[in-house]
Amino acid sequence: MNPKFYITSAIAYTSRKPHIGNTYEIVLTDAIARFKRMTGYDVFFLTGTDEHGQKIEEIAKETNITPKQYVDKVAGEIRNIWDLMNSSYDKFIRTTDDYHEKVVQKIFKKLYEQGDIYKSEYEGLYCIPCESFFTETQLKDGCCPDCGRPVKTTKEEAYFFKMSKYQDRLMKYIEENPEFIQPESRKREMINNFLKPGLQDLCVSRTSFSWGIPVDFDPKHVIYVWIDALTNYITALGYDPDGSGELFQKYWPADVHVIGKDILRFHTIYWPIILMALDVPLPKQVLGHPWLLSGQDKMSKSKGNVMYADDLVSYFGVDAMRYYLLNEMPYAQDGTITYENIIARYNSDLANTLGNLVNRTVAMVHKYFNGEILPSSDSQELDKDLIHTALECAKGFELNMNQYKTSDALDCVMNLARRSNKYIDETMPWALAKEESSKPRLQTVLYNLIESIRFIGIMLSPILPQTSEEILKQIGASVKTYESLSDFGATTPNTMVGIAAPLFNRLDEAKKLEEIETAIEKSTAAQNPKEQETPEGIVIGIEDFSKISLKVAKIIECEKVEKSDKLLKLILDDGAGTRQVVSGIASWYAPSDLIGKKVIIVANLKPVKLRGVESNGMILAADCAKNDVKVIFVDDAIPQGSKIR
Repeated sequence: MNPKFYITSAIAYTSRKPHIGNTYEIVLTDAIARFKRMTGYDVFFLTGTDEHGQKIEEIAKETNITPKQYVDKVAGEIRNIWDLMNSSYDKFIRTTDDYHEKVVQKIFKKLYEQGDIYKSEYEGLYCIPCESFFTETQLKDGCCPDCGRPVKTTKEEAYFFKMSKYQDRLMKYIEENPEFIQPESRKREMINNFLKPGLQDLCVSRTSFSWGIPVDFDPKHVIYVWIDALTNYITALGYDPDGSGELFQKYWPADVHVIGKDILRFHTIYWPIILMALDVPLPKQVLGHPWLLSGQDKMSKSKGNVMYADDLVSYFGVDAMRYYLLNEMPYAQDGTITYENIIARYNSDLANTLGNLVNRTVAMVHKYFNGEILPSSDSQELDKDLIHTALECAKGFELNMNQYKTSDALDCVMNLARRSNKYIDETMPWALAKEESSKPRLQTVLYNLIESIRFIGIMLSPILPQTSEEILKQIGASVKTYESLSDFGATTPNTMVGIAAPLFNRLDEAKKLEEIETAIEKSTAAQNPKEQETPEGIVIGIEDFSKISLKVAKIIECEKVEKSDKLLKLILDDGAGTRQVVSGIASWYAPSDLIGKKVIIVANLKPVKLRGVESNGMILAADCAKNDVKVIFVDDAIPQGSKIR
């Protein structure tokens, strides 16, 4: 009987479409789940959506639909993206599912009846987006310490959970189970910042909104997010306080919860204590992964730096994005993503190192032996290093995947690919093919290369499932089990390779960036459909015009944006400080023509990134004759910062 392995991602909040940073988590969880299946585990992989709360109620009201209609739409988007990224989940739970809601009500009632939940009144500072209460000392510059948004003073009747009752027991559990919170730095953070200072009782119901699971014995209260959302990990398996089902008995406790570091407190303090109160075993491990940053910044719509998985897949493909996410994100530190970095990694690793190795090896087998893999018959000392590298890379890959260090695991795979390319240069198959007497040696070299590629194809299976399948198909692999990587030589002689076809075509960076820029412009235009138009353009009211802030600014620095023929980067003095603006006027103006000139800018335009350079505003210019643009300069006597109206 295969050992069981229960793995979960956090359930995604249905307030908005998930960006690529959110999507990283499902790809990471999927890679771990696929690896465990490949190595003989009976895996259950759970994901889903968190669908209640005040924030969703307010968004639905603004869009004039019901909360259920709103979450149905967003949950559908989330599931589509999870499927697009080729995630192999076994169950997708929604917290609006009837069975979940009924069990959550039972859990709340059980905790109340045994004295762990009591009714009182709460007055505190509340952040709606984070659905969290904070004390004055916890605020950062008067705002939410997690998201930086304003908080509001809230006072209402509420039910509370006795967290402090279980504090010592939780501390003991963490001390006795050193692997429970990973990475180690996250564990120290939870202990020092939350447990040692002492736990306050937790607000677990609300009366100020209605979009939630009602407390069945006090219906004016809805059950607050912690008990509702966190319990999905057991309700999905059929947990019930009155008697749980077979799935729960089989798979609980979870082997690992994969979550973002920003919700670590809820999963390593609130969740274990809820389970203790229910007399349910605790999960074996919580993995708090880092964030994926856009350049050096956290992704934010307000910053205009959000990337979405479906867009990135349309530019680069599913497996290329899976590779980038799993390769570029360190185990314990934040990773970064830019279009330029994706292209560089795509070309260096996927096209040059991996794709080139597979393509030229299969092509050589066709060219020299009519596509037949002949047996190894003339081994030399040079082969031993390749074989040793393959076996050691397989061991390293397994070790790192078992520790959830996907970036290090991929290093092992790419090390073998690089060593194999070097082996080609060392053995020079094209030279061996010239001499009939060297044919046995050529057979051996190509056999070793095919076997090395088989190692690579199998190891890539949980990371790049589509590419792995294509690699194994091209080399005609008949043995595809992970166990076969314990020895070098499982490729069956006298079998045929498939057709050599490029796995990843090298990208022209400038063209790809141009393509992405055009796609973003079209998408932006599509999201802002035309309204009533006249020959002068869209009809607007004075209230619309009053939203635009036009100011005079002086150009103090100017230079071309790298790898762009159209863009200039300008540093402006707008009277309140300096700001950076990117403008598509390089065809008409040299940087030296603009320094010192005063222009009119749209000062309150949402920041965007053009070719990876942030632009905070827009310079006004006039369309003149065909293909002629003139910047509108203003009198030098007008001070910078002056408002135009």
